[in-house]
Amino acid sequence: MKKGIAQYEVGEQVDLFFLVKSSTRGIASNGKPFLTVILQDKTGDIEAKLWDASPEDEENYAAEKIVKAAGEVMTYRGRNQLKVRQIRPANPQDGVRVADFLEVAPLSREEMVESITQCIFEMKNSNIQRITRHLLNKYQNAFLEYPAATKNHHEFVSGLAYHVVSMLKVAKALADLYPSLNRDLLYSGVILHDLGKVIELSGPVSTTYTLEGNLLGHISIMVNEIGQAAEELSIKGEEVLLLQHMVLSHHGKEEWGSPKKPLIKEAEILHLIDNVDAKMNMLDRALEHVKPGEFTEKIFALDNRSFYKPTI
Repeated sequence: MKKGIAQYEVGEQVDLFFLVKSSTRGIASNGKPFLTVILQDKTGDIEAKLWDASPEDEENYAAEKIVKAAGEVMTYRGRNQLKVRQIRPANPQDGVRVADFLEVAPLSREEMVESITQCIFEMKNSNIQRITRHLLNKYQNAFLEYPAATKNHHEFVSGLAYHVVSMLKVAKALADLYPSLNRDLLYSGVILHDLGKVIELSGPVSTTYTLEGNLLGHISIMVNEIGQAAEELSIKGEEVLLLQHMVLSHHGKEEWGSPKKPLIKEAEILHLIDNVDAKMNMLDRALEHVKPGEFTEKIFALDNRSFYKPTI
């Protein structure tokens, strides 16, 4: 397998094709414009600065463009950065496609659909089951394709579905350990909690926030979707309110963007499972890129800590 950007160490020379994940214009202290670009391949991404950027550079190195860049891997404020020596847009003769640079979930779509469908099949409460199936069917194509976030965790193709499948495994284990948990409510909360991200986010390539994402957010979006689904299915009852609360409270704390704190047992467990799975994904991906006996780059979402990879 060809070496990807995540396998390069500080001081090594790079000469690779990349997909531009994002491109942001800035003004340097000398008054000249520059671009901060995030370059990605299947193994990860790296930041690079393009100095004295012209309007043509802004067009050539915009998000979703494929480029070939050569330079040296350096470190800046605890994170790797590519010091660009040469860069050019890719051309048709290079024979590269956007799909060549996208990281994908480690499970197939068929495997993920089977796992999620089985949990819906096991639901005994018909109202919860019908609402869950209705919303998943409504957004299934996007659900199976979108990332779970723009950065930090599960930010890869099919990351949203993979996040849900991983959480369902934890939910099953905890429901076995604590039989007083309402499995139907917990499973549905896991499946629906981030489903609003198919409207909040732009898609799996160079993911950004949509207008609805910026103005409403995935939590508000899904609370409304649950209410609308209940109306369309002529479902009334506490189940609707409880599912809406599961979504409203899954971030756990107001300072983490949660409109409500969890006020039922299943909502508390949902928040904890979500938090654990997101953090484990961040840690696994960061530690995958370092050797035993070394520290990772600083992980912003984990209090900017660098984690050590033990040698044992």
